[in-house]
Amino acid sequence: MALRTNIGWLVAFVRKISGKAASSELREHFTQLGHVRKCTVPFDKETGFHKGMGWIHFSSEELHNALQQENHVIDGVKPHVQPQKPKALQGDQTSDEEKDF
Repeated sequence: MALRTNIGWLVAFVRKISGKAASSELREHFTQLGHVRKCTVPFDKETGFHKGMGWIHFSSEELHNALQQENHVIDGVKPHVQPQKPKALQGDQTSDEEKDF
């Protein structure tokens, strides 16, 4: 079951991300399953570390592939992946949104 945002992207919520992983590692991993439009990882302003969660925005039905895959391992850690509507981005975070020019 995939949830669509108001702009047509399919979004996976990923939690339990390794403390060493960043949006680039998430993108690299999930690109193996299909086209990734954007990866977002929010950071804690006080600690400077990410919060261990993030969002992967797909451009089509690749979200289904990501949810069906049980062997996700990023930087030695098995994250939890579920469908999620993205929340408004707040505070300091990294994002590697694909730019359409």
